[in-house]
Amino acid sequence: MRIIEAIKESIEVKQTLLTNSFLISEIRKVAVVCTNAFSRGNKVLFCGNGGSAADAQHLAAEFSGRYYYDRPPLPAEALHVNSSFLTAVANDYSYDEVYARMLRGIGKEGDVLIGLSTSGNSKNIIRVFETAREMGITTVGLTGETGGELAGLCDFLINIPSVDTPRIQESHIMVGHIICELVESTLFPKEG
Repeated sequence: MRIIEAIKESIEVKQTLLTNSFLISEIRKVAVVCTNAFSRGNKVLFCGNGGSAADAQHLAAEFSGRYYYDRPPLPAEALHVNSSFLTAVANDYSYDEVYARMLRGIGKEGDVLIGLSTSGNSKNIIRVFETAREMGITTVGLTGETGGELAGLCDFLINIPSVDTPRIQESHIMVGHIICELVESTLFPKEG
């Protein structure tokens, strides 16, 4: 039955991730980088396309809203949420420039940029990572197995051990949730 197969596939990818000590270490490092950025008054910015854009927006909301408990909001946002900007820049320049142009407008040295791309080859994500590097912004890539072209542009790469887009995206949201939890509990420890 396909339902059971899909669940098993998802578990297998997560099991492979669970046993990969390098990726576990990278997730921990990214949580520290985000925590430090927020502590300094910097932002964590997200970007992606399609389902990855939805995941980027979801994770930004976990920081700027709340994750497990009430606490002050953290400055995080997804670069695609202004549809007027997105469509104007795509029309006047190129879709490849939409995130890079927004980053130049709102990003600053010390911020963190998290890009989600299952292939690692999305031109607009590659372009914004190049821009981030020029601006002194730390880059985190959440990709599939190979990392694609993005692999060479990341300060931190969390390349999910799969080539199956839905399974990669399921793991991206899980990894993002873990990072949110670690950041929240470090910056706002619960008493007792």
